This record gives sequence, C-alpha cells and structure tokens, in this order.
Amino acid sequence: MLAKNAQNVLDGWITAAGPVVQKLYGQSEDCWPNVRKQYMQGLEKIFPAVSGVSWKTLTLGNMSAMVGERHEHAGSSVVLYIHGGGYVHGGVEAYRGLTGRIATALNATVYVPDYRQAPDFPFPTPIEDVFSAYRALLDRGINPKNLVLVGDSAGGAMVITMMRKARDAGIPLPAAGVAFSPWADLTHSGLSATVRDGIDPLCSIDFLTRLAREFLAGELPTHPDASPVYADVQGLSPTLIQIGENEVMLSGAMKLASNLGEARVRTTLEVWPGMFHVWHLLAGTLPEADQALRNAMRFLKDVLSENNESDDATSMP
Repeated sequence: MLAKNAQNVLDGWITAAGPVVQKLYGQSEDCWPNVRKQYMQGLEKIFPAVSGVSWKTLTLGNMSAMVGERHEHAGSSVVLYIHGGGYVHGGVEAYRGLTGRIATALNATVYVPDYRQAPDFPFPTPIEDVFSAYRALLDRGINPKNLVLVGDSAGGAMVITMMRKARDAGIPLPAAGVAFSPWADLTHSGLSATVRDGIDPLCSIDFLTRLAREFLAGELPTHPDASPVYADVQGLSPTLIQIGENEVMLSGAMKLASNLGEARVRTTLEVWPGMFHVWHLLAGTLPEADQALRNAMRFLKDVLSENNESDDATSMP
C-alpha cells in the first residue's frame, strides 16, 4: 500500500488521464491535440518542474524539443529523453519534473523531442521523428560517448529501437540506454498480460490494445520497430531496464532483457515489487521512485565515467 501522499498523486494521475480514456473509448468527440493538451495540463500540476533547472524550446531534427539545463553550468553529458504515452497521448510538458531530476543528477543537458503521434501520424512516424532527433544531436557535434538515451513506456521501447536504428544506419550508438517500464511487446502475449491485468492501476490490456491499434494503423504488432522483443538486438549499448512487478508489461520487459543478454549486450534488469507503470514520475513523493531513479543515474554515471577513463587512457603518451 502506498503512503497517502503518493496515493493522492497516483489518483491525480488517473483523473488527469480521464480525457484520454474517454477519447480512446469513443466517449468524446474532442480532437486528439486537445485531449493531449488537457492531459499534459493535468500532469504538469501533479508532476511540477524542479528548481535549479532552466527550460527552453528549440528545433531538433524535424520537430521542436524541450531542453533542460541546470542553472549552474552543465557538464558534457547529454540525455535524449523519449517520453511515453502509447505513441498517441503523450507530451513533453509533464516531464519537467522527472527530466529535471535527471539533468541535476547527471549534471547534463536533457533534450525531450516533441515527436508526432498517432492517429494523425501513425507508425512509423513517431519512431522516425525520434531517430531524426538523435541524428540531429550527433550533427550538432555531441560526442556519442557523452550521449545517453532514457525513455518510459513507449519511449522505453524506443530507447532500444533507436540503438538498433543507429547500428543499422552505421552511425555511432549512444553510450548507454535506460528504459523505464518499456512497452516492448505490443502483442501482449506474455503471462503478465493475463495475471497482472487489473492490478496495474494505469494500464489494462484492453487500453493498451486500443492504443496499439491507433498507433499501428494496420502494421503487425510483431514489427521489430514496434515491439523490440522481436528485434535483432546484437551490438547494442549497455542497457538498464526497470519494470514494476504489478505491470502488465512485465513479461515483455523480462523477455527484452533476456534477448539483450543472450545477444551479449551488457544488460541490467530491475523488477520492483508492487510498483506500477512508470512509477518514476512520482520521484520526490514515492521512495521507490527516488531509489529507482538513483539506481538508473548510477548506472549511467558508471558508463559515462568508463568512457571518459577510456578516452584519458587512449590520449596518454
């Protein structure tokens, strides 16, 4: 059972998602841009920005992106954060709290691309937009050894997909990737889709199936860009996956971690007992969210530090 203040935030999140649920189930005639705006306004109130981080908007690739940077001069580390929302109802505005904490912990600049979403822009547009943002960061001269990917839900799945696409395009991969509650299997064929359905307060299989239908627009859910559990994941960067034990997505995340490990990718999987979908957003209110975020930042710091030590060793006479 959650503490009262954490439960209040979670209840507020569920309430804020009301317009999304109504639209997805055909109970609202409002357009998706308005639905997303209402949802983001609701989340901004319960997941406010943290102090000490400044925000601006710039163009990254073919879209706008929210950029967060500490008031004190940020270091060389760069984070590309990929927001969730089932490729349909997400937005950047609700992430100033979480990404601000990431910027502070890593002394990094955080870019959050505002990629286009279904149903107006279905598969593969959201994925192509994020890959455009990744390429744009490299084109800006950012050293890939200082660049890491972090994402939640659909964005967590895209963390893996971005690394694959970089590998296949012959461009540098990021130093590491972190996936919070990745939506890694749009077939929902794992055991958790049955035994956890109704336990996770934020995601049911029926809800996710409706989102997948909007996003895929006729494409198969086994397409490797949509469901990274069906992808070739050889040669990817070190990856951390964090998933809540109560999530219907649990089986997909575990399968993804297994596939990465068997492909000889350095992989860490954390399963958090009793946690729900993307509990990380409750950092500052929920102790498990704070600890999960600390673990993720420690993982990224270790990889970034190893890269810097490698560069120093290479440059020694």
